[in-house]
Amino acid sequence: QVQLVESGGGLVQAGGSLRLSCGASGRTFSSYAMGWFRQAPGKERDFVAAISWSGGTWYADSVKGRFTISRDNAKNTVYLQMNSLKPEDTAVYYCAANRGAYSVMRGSYDYWGQGTQVTVSS
Repeated sequence: QVQLVESGGGLVQAGGSLRLSCGASGRTFSSYAMGWFRQAPGKERDFVAAISWSGGTWYADSVKGRFTISRDNAKNTVYLQMNSLKPEDTAVYYCAANRGAYSVMRGSYDYWGQGTQVTVSS
């Protein structure tokens, strides 16, 4: 069992930056692929970024060049650095853990955090 807790959300102006963190319980964190998803009001939960256990990364086209996912296995933490934020980035951001390989499909993830709100004002 893995428990995930996100932090770092908040209100920021367009063009600003935020860094989200996701702390994980459990001794096998380093073997999990980790992902970030987001859900805006009235919309589905969409893939944002993923990182494999070995550090390979993947991004949604909408965030490429602006967001960076990283992990610190010693701290059981995955991060999402978000730069050049836009109002359309406003959403609840969720961290997720996958016992298998990385995936862009939310159904592939086994564990989810409770989410953290990111609001970008214009």
